[in-house]
Amino acid sequence: MTNLATNYMGIALKNPIIAGASGMSADLEMLKKLEKAGAAAIVYKTLFEEQINLESAHFDDQLEAMGGLHAEMTSLYPKLQHAGPEAHLVSLRKAKESLSIPVIASLNCIYDSTWIEYASLIEKTGVDGIELNFYFVPGDFDADGRLIEDIHLDLIKSIKSKISIPVSVKLSSFYSNPLNFISRLDKAGVDGVVIFNRMFEPEINVNDIKHIAPYYLSHEGDYRLALRYAGLLYGNLKTQVCANTGIYEGNDVIKMLLAGADCVQVVSTLYKNKAEHISAMLSEIEEWMESKKYSSLTDFKGKLSKKNLKDPFVYKRGQYIDLLLASDQLLK
Repeated sequence: MTNLATNYMGIALKNPIIAGASGMSADLEMLKKLEKAGAAAIVYKTLFEEQINLESAHFDDQLEAMGGLHAEMTSLYPKLQHAGPEAHLVSLRKAKESLSIPVIASLNCIYDSTWIEYASLIEKTGVDGIELNFYFVPGDFDADGRLIEDIHLDLIKSIKSKISIPVSVKLSSFYSNPLNFISRLDKAGVDGVVIFNRMFEPEINVNDIKHIAPYYLSHEGDYRLALRYAGLLYGNLKTQVCANTGIYEGNDVIKMLLAGADCVQVVSTLYKNKAEHISAMLSEIEEWMESKKYSSLTDFKGKLSKKNLKDPFVYKRGQYIDLLLASDQLLK
């Protein structure tokens, strides 16, 4: 009998597969399907401060346009206000109350004060943890990398001092040294890190000569960057590591665990293969474990991490050199 249990953010999980934040995770019926299919936890759709601000501005514009339609409108009715994050919080609370598996909130803000305010409001919904999406796009050439990291670290400390639920950080790979920054996050007390966020990238339509915003799913094999860093981080942190992006099959999950990740988040494979695919992924993991005589994830987690390998070059440039040499042989 195989035991797939693991732990992330200090939260006990029945298996290592978490359904990551996406549009589908805002649909309660879909969440129930994901739970039934075997998802160990849900990361609820991200609350974006930027979206709230845009909606509020649009709401004010509509009220202003309506206000002049006839003279009594603005005097008969009190000034209405946009609900802010309230609708999201109500839905988040309902999701938590409706599911038996852990529910993790996701947050992305612009201002420090809002990060803290929204995180405190989210905690009151009863969720099991909160995932902070750190996404910084420099607006000028003078932005110093170390300063950006310091701002994020100060923010983590402030949020941790205000709430008691576990806090994780979902990171992009665009730091000068992700290992160093993750180590600093670990020392600041984060309960988990997600490697790595899939960032929005602009695209251009050459026929219309304008920018477009296509919705791209990750591709199979896009997990390799996360695989590398999971292998490098294993055994060097107190915090727990969740791998993300391009994880489609049970074998992909096994690879991440062998490298040293504690769990994974999946999204694109759910869009392509539906919620029920989680069951197939879990069966694939169980069958592999049985074939290798592993009874639990701890029997093999981190087995192929840098810490547990004698070859110091597997996670370094030497692997690339080997690949180049092999390609030269193919040309002969």
